[in-house]
Amino acid sequence: MVSGQPGAALAAFEHRDFRLYQAARLCMTIGLQMQGVALGWQIYSRTKNPLDLGYVGLAEFLPAIVFALFTGHTADRLNRRRVLLGCQSLLALCSLGLLALTFATDVSIRWAYAVLFLVGTARAFAGPASSALMPNLVPTAHFANAVAWSSSIWQVATIAGPALGGLFYSLSGSAAHVYVGCAALELGAVLFTFCLRPPHQVPEAGAASLSRLLAGVRYVWKSKIILGSISLDLFAVLLGGVVALLPVFAQDILRVGPAGMGALRSAPGAGAAVIAILLAFRPLERRPGKIMFACVGMFGLCTIAFGLSRSFVVSLLVLFVAGASDMVSVFVRHTVVQLTTPDSMRGRVSAVNLVFIGASNELGEFESGVTAAWLGVVPAVLVGGVGTCLIVLACAAAFPELWKIQRLSDLRPADP
Repeated sequence: MVSGQPGAALAAFEHRDFRLYQAARLCMTIGLQMQGVALGWQIYSRTKNPLDLGYVGLAEFLPAIVFALFTGHTADRLNRRRVLLGCQSLLALCSLGLLALTFATDVSIRWAYAVLFLVGTARAFAGPASSALMPNLVPTAHFANAVAWSSSIWQVATIAGPALGGLFYSLSGSAAHVYVGCAALELGAVLFTFCLRPPHQVPEAGAASLSRLLAGVRYVWKSKIILGSISLDLFAVLLGGVVALLPVFAQDILRVGPAGMGALRSAPGAGAAVIAILLAFRPLERRPGKIMFACVGMFGLCTIAFGLSRSFVVSLLVLFVAGASDMVSVFVRHTVVQLTTPDSMRGRVSAVNLVFIGASNELGEFESGVTAAWLGVVPAVLVGGVGTCLIVLACAAAFPELWKIQRLSDLRPADP
């Protein structure tokens, strides 16, 4: 029997497996965030070419495309806990691989991209398994609360990870200590996931086929609410993201060193964490679609302000507001996707969703690197911010179903 009321602020934490699941996510995300700061600083210090930073995002995004039809199917057919264990173990090995490259001499930077391809592969398979697993760890009445706390914990990791990565790099003068810490955190994630005892998963019956592999794509295409929510996030962050260019701003424009870069990368997570905690105590229920569009528009305006800023403090504040705005979009999108998808298809639909997220984040980093190489760093950021604002208007016109959502609690799965 589940104790507590559905609206209780800490309802999700009454469930043991939810606590273990979040501990594993916290370790894994902090490790990845620390690794991102160290590697970005290493690469830009070595090459001074923003395009090389773009290739980091491309290397991590390619596996999401290459394996797109198989990641979600794997989550629906195989034990999701075991899939996560394998992916977390691979991430730990990748951190050790980057550690080895740090000590190697005269090694091509292409080897780092090869390791990042493996990182992207692990994330591509872990994402659908993790997203599809969470709804089975709490009752439906507590799911919205679980989403809010899950987002909060992820944002805490995006604050702590970059800050720790930048601090360790600054104190030691080397990425080696950062990579050791990353490997230890990924092994911690393995331990927490191993202790999970989720309800028995009933795998989808029938042999694998192209039709089954494409079922998630068809379902998303037919559900205009899902398609609209993930499309808005895709194009907004694809154009408006500045994470890939933070090493350039930290070294050449704001001149704040690796610790300052860690703070810049942590600022959006800090803003998002504040909003996520507020959502846990005061859930967003009415007119979520309209609020989502407004917040994505604010994200675009913050991107423009960041590009114009020459003050470290102002840049931190702008990134804080950008992260807070983006958190509302993340909360609405994740809730919409999970509540409108049948459990038997959550893995494949989550895979489609994560391809869109990967396109907005990792492919967005590549886009940032390319446009910075063409136009210059500051013009690239300004163009991206303006493009994000235009995308909001286009999606509002293209997906009126998303705009018209009145209550999240009214959402139900459609017939698969």
